[in-house]
Amino acid sequence: MGKIPAVKSRRETVRPLVLKTVGEQGSPPVIPLTRTVARAGPGRARISKDGIMENIFVGIDVSKDRLDVCVRPQGESFVIARDDEAVAGLSVRLGALSPRLIVLEATGGLQVKVAGALAAAGLPVAVVNPRQVRDFARATGQLAKTDRLDAAVIARFAEAVKPDPRPLPDETSSALMALVSRRRELVQLRVAERNRRRQATSRWVQRDLEASIEALTLRIEAIDLEIEDQVKGSPIWRLKEDLLKSVPGVGDIVSRTLIAELPELGHLTRRKIAALVGVAPMARESGAWKGRRQIAGGRPSVRTVLYMAAVTASRCNPVIGALYERLIAAGKAPKVALIAAMRKLLVILNAIARDQKPWTTA
Repeated sequence: MGKIPAVKSRRETVRPLVLKTVGEQGSPPVIPLTRTVARAGPGRARISKDGIMENIFVGIDVSKDRLDVCVRPQGESFVIARDDEAVAGLSVRLGALSPRLIVLEATGGLQVKVAGALAAAGLPVAVVNPRQVRDFARATGQLAKTDRLDAAVIARFAEAVKPDPRPLPDETSSALMALVSRRRELVQLRVAERNRRRQATSRWVQRDLEASIEALTLRIEAIDLEIEDQVKGSPIWRLKEDLLKSVPGVGDIVSRTLIAELPELGHLTRRKIAALVGVAPMARESGAWKGRRQIAGGRPSVRTVLYMAAVTASRCNPVIGALYERLIAAGKAPKVALIAAMRKLLVILNAIARDQKPWTTA
């Protein structure tokens, strides 16, 4: 079997990840779905019958080829194509309404271009978990599901819950997130191929799997180089990485995952950052009954690297190691002690990113 050709260059191996708009050709024009749309102008949309300014909430359901938009409390609904020209027009149209909040669901990346365009126009945008909206729909008795109904539910969710708008990642941050995500996918593929290699009995299949593993390793190394270039090329990211890596147990993978996928690090309180990542224990109590507290939600990718960092830190970090040993001595299960170590490590990293001071045991 011939050797697998080496990676010629970092740029040839790792190509920029570009989000392509679907349906740019033959995109449908704006389609009014209610009579209110044809009549409503920017002034009438913002002022009630009594002449009082209203809070405007917008829900947008993002699909592959189109956007369903609902504006509350007016109840206006309309549809546009999901292309650059239509989204730019939507930004102008919604900007005239001066909405208090625009809410979109996280739909596998389809929402990125829309949310980015709206945020660039200075509009308050929040991207929420689809499960939150679906649970809200069930709670309000809305069981039917269409794109138009989903947009209306999202708008009602925005009006009732009012999730906080969060700054969206810029183009450079999005590129780094894409690289970190792609690296994780390749690592998972390599693990799967290694598992198949251990089970394979055919010599030909074994050789093929070995070649696949070697190729995946080369791809991972190439992406590592590209991620390193991007982090080192940014003074802010380079400083943040040095601060995070000053904590015993935190290495390149952990620090770069936190930089890419947890930009809120250093900007939230310890309780909020723990809840955001999903390492905060959730109470389960009713009357005299008290259930076992469990972690829930959060960002699985960040939690995964924190888990591995906590395993290492429990052996080499004096603060994390002391906490882990104390909990084990108190009779806590090893997994419970490790989750507590993850939370403690995250709180330390959050404080370091906030104060811009490296690790110290003092």
